[in-house]
Amino acid sequence: MSKMIGVETTMKVNTQPQGKMVAYWSVTLLLAAAIMLSGIGQLMQFGGNLDLVTNLGYPLYILTILGIWKVLGAVSLVVPGLPRLKEWVHAGIFFLMTGAALSHAFANDYGDYGFNLILPLSYAALNIFSWALRPAKSRLH
Repeated sequence: MSKMIGVETTMKVNTQPQGKMVAYWSVTLLLAAAIMLSGIGQLMQFGGNLDLVTNLGYPLYILTILGIWKVLGAVSLVVPGLPRLKEWVHAGIFFLMTGAALSHAFANDYGDYGFNLILPLSYAALNIFSWALRPAKSRLH
């Protein structure tokens, strides 16, 4: 009976980090894909990006700046190592997405059913989950 308890305890210890790692990579890959696609869309000026930016009163060149930063940030999230860079990327994504939501709110540009607020805030939430679930080796000491 005691061997059974010992085996069960060992199994639980080994499966918890694996589940956390799966959750981390699931959230992080989803975040990286969303940020990458958004950045590419901005660089190529797809999907209403021109109207979106001009409605907010920003110059069109902001699409190039944001697109480049998003693509670089998405790549750095999935590249192994570089914990300090990943911290900066997470901070940048958080500020970018909350800033986007606030820009839309201040411009009274909520979109259909608040989409222009919900989407960037969803990305910010994914970003927070990715940061919180990151492995110990990716944390700054």
